[in-house]
Amino acid sequence: MAISCDALQVYEGLSVLTGVATAAQRERLEHRLVGFVPVTQPFSVGDYMRLAHEEIDRALEAGRRPIVVGGTGLYLRAAVAELSLVKAPPGAEDSELWSPRTRLPTTIFGLDMERSPLYERIDARTEAIVAAGAEDEVRRAEELGPSRTARKALGFDELLRGDVERMKKRSRNYARRQLTWMRKIPDLRRIDRTRREDSDVAGTILRLLA
Repeated sequence: MAISCDALQVYEGLSVLTGVATAAQRERLEHRLVGFVPVTQPFSVGDYMRLAHEEIDRALEAGRRPIVVGGTGLYLRAAVAELSLVKAPPGAEDSELWSPRTRLPTTIFGLDMERSPLYERIDARTEAIVAAGAEDEVRRAEELGPSRTARKALGFDELLRGDVERMKKRSRNYARRQLTWMRKIPDLRRIDRTRREDSDVAGTILRLLA
């Protein structure tokens, strides 16, 4: 079972924009905590933490292995630990969020990639998202009156303006921040996936878990 830790994939009606697993992918592996929050409703990391803990505990009780997957670092931390929701004091290091204390024994993998092929992949993925109808999604959500948190979906405002190049640039910048965050995680198992097929990367992870 895959449990999403993406802050925006929770919203229904934005599955193309936020890259929710396709129907075919979800037939192969069940995905939870995706597409269940109305786009008009605010949603916080505190809301997510409670639901993620419930999903993980339920999976373990059923003898299943939960896989927490996604790109929102704070949500990942909230899923695997008891995240303090008290505002950090001024000057606190981001790495303080990543103490080795997790609720349950947890192995964390981080996928890395050389910058040039990563940016090419991001640009191609952005074009594919637009071609798949993300702009229509955004305009339907805009008509409903999206919440402040829903509007944070990367590309939302850019697609309302028809600015795909700006969306690509923001995506590349966000990827850099994700990599910086990832490298601060204690005991992270880093996997370089540059020029590797998905099946090869998955095989590496399975071998490391064996």
